[in-house]
Amino acid sequence: MRLMEGEHVGPFNLGNPGEFTMLELAEVVQETIDPNAKIEFRPNTEDDPHKRKPDISRAKELLGWQPKVSLRKGLPLMVSDFRQRIFGDHKVSTTTTTNDSSS
Repeated sequence: MRLMEGEHVGPFNLGNPGEFTMLELAEVVQETIDPNAKIEFRPNTEDDPHKRKPDISRAKELLGWQPKVSLRKGLPLMVSDFRQRIFGDHKVSTTTTTNDSSS
C-alpha cells in the first residue's frame, strides 16, 4: 500500500534478503508441496544469476519495508492460500519441522 499511495516510483525488490541456493529453494518447495516429488537437476543457462539475494535497500529506505516472514514460514501460508482460492481447499498446509532460521 505504501508503494501504491506513495510518491516513489520505479522498481522495488520486495524479496527476502537471505541468500539461498536453488537446491535449498527446491527442497523447501518439495517439503511444502509434495515430499515425494523428485528434484530434477539441469545445467544453468548462460544468463543464470550466480547471486540470488535481492537488494531490498531501496524498499527499506524509501518505504520503511522489510520482510517479516521467512521462506520456510511463508511458503506454506502462500500454498494454503492459493489452494483455497483456486480449489476451495480448506485443508491447512503442513509446515516443515526444519529450523526456521534459514530464509
